[in-house]
Amino acid sequence: MISGSKLKSVDFYRKIPRDLTEASLSGAGLSIIAAFSMIFLFGMELNDYLTVSTSTSIIVDNSSDGDFLRIDFNISFPALSCEFASVDVSDVLGTNRLNITKTVRKYSIDSHLNPTGFEFLSGPILDAIKHDEEIDEEHGEGAVSLYGRNFDRIAKQHPILVVNFFAPWCYWSNRLKPSWEKAAKIIRDRYDPEMDGRILLAKVDCTEEVDLCRRHHIQGYPSIRIFRKGSDLRDEHGHHEHESYYGDRDTESLVQTMETLVAPVSLESKRLALEDKSDKTKDPKRPAPSAGGCRVEGFVRVKKVPGNLVISARSPSHSFDFSQMNMSHVISHFSFGKKINPRERSDVKRLLPYLFRSYDRLSGLSYISNPSDSNENVTIEHYLQVVKTEVMTRSYKIVEEYEYTAHSSLAHSLDIPVAKFHFELSPMQVVITENSKSFSHFVTNVCAIIGGVFTVAGILDAILHNTMRLMKKVELGKNF
Repeated sequence: MISGSKLKSVDFYRKIPRDLTEASLSGAGLSIIAAFSMIFLFGMELNDYLTVSTSTSIIVDNSSDGDFLRIDFNISFPALSCEFASVDVSDVLGTNRLNITKTVRKYSIDSHLNPTGFEFLSGPILDAIKHDEEIDEEHGEGAVSLYGRNFDRIAKQHPILVVNFFAPWCYWSNRLKPSWEKAAKIIRDRYDPEMDGRILLAKVDCTEEVDLCRRHHIQGYPSIRIFRKGSDLRDEHGHHEHESYYGDRDTESLVQTMETLVAPVSLESKRLALEDKSDKTKDPKRPAPSAGGCRVEGFVRVKKVPGNLVISARSPSHSFDFSQMNMSHVISHFSFGKKINPRERSDVKRLLPYLFRSYDRLSGLSYISNPSDSNENVTIEHYLQVVKTEVMTRSYKIVEEYEYTAHSSLAHSLDIPVAKFHFELSPMQVVITENSKSFSHFVTNVCAIIGGVFTVAGILDAILHNTMRLMKKVELGKNF
């Protein structure tokens, strides 16, 4: 057994009896200063321990999401009809995908970007529209010409009014004209407007009746609209619901379609509604746009090479007046990569507040172009340079996000105006790693602060105490 006296001999902290110690005013002051210094330095050390530190490196892109990149977008075009709005993707490797519909949704909007209905379902459009092979020059005038002053009156007189909105300079309008006039004449003979009057085929020259065509949101020529008396319900904007015809344009097909339209007119509407089991995907008639604008939203997947995302008016069987095309748009969202949920994003922003500032850089920006005599055929282009950033948190959770810079310009085009997003991905990626801090290192620093401040304060106290004793001896005239 080790005795208590022997154990006391290893005491590193031997005590001096209190009676042998002397308190001083200078020592008290230094003690207070030392205590505040310890508290201050401890707070700084604690703050440093709790503050997240990161290291940044740049490496060759080794993305885990494969060779394809997702692009999410939500863009509003106040002057582009959903009827012809098309989303196309191309790249330098030769990929060229036109009119993507599987992952893209379209909604009709008014000039103030307010939605005017449900999702616009454009459906499949035939790549090759059938026309009459032989043009009959003696077709005559079978269709009734309509004008702004008589359109509404004639529309109310007939249960079904089918109107061909055309332009004389349009190639497809001229291809349709003989078939339309011949079909109109056949239908007029079968359903005399005076005796029967269930259906009437008419036409409107959009170069003469500009306001009338604009009121019915005509942007491509020819556009065939089907107006039904009584079933056209006026919405809060004062527009009528009606259909567009996208089928074949030969005389036989037109007459057959008109016969199909006339057939149910005399039947009870309720019975028709129950018996309407036709295949809507093959129906050449679809709802016409309820407004002249369109909101295009959705996503596309592109290869990780320089390419283009283009939104424009497209149709294989319609013509467009380039000088009147307005590709002005407002971008609500445009981002690259998979979507990051809000909780994950907030966690990363606490780690790195400067992240995500360029994740959706174009959001909320407007690009306006008003067609005029001096400002026609304007294409709006956006040049985007994309860099991937990978964040690895302390818990080894990886968050990937793509940031980009954007430069936009308005340029005159010889072709149809478009909204083009040219993107180019960097072959490098930024890797940000959260550095973990050891708790033992924190405890060591705290001990060093306490011991260091205590020691320095003791040295200063000894120097100050000896200096004051020396000054007192000098004043008393004592020599030593």
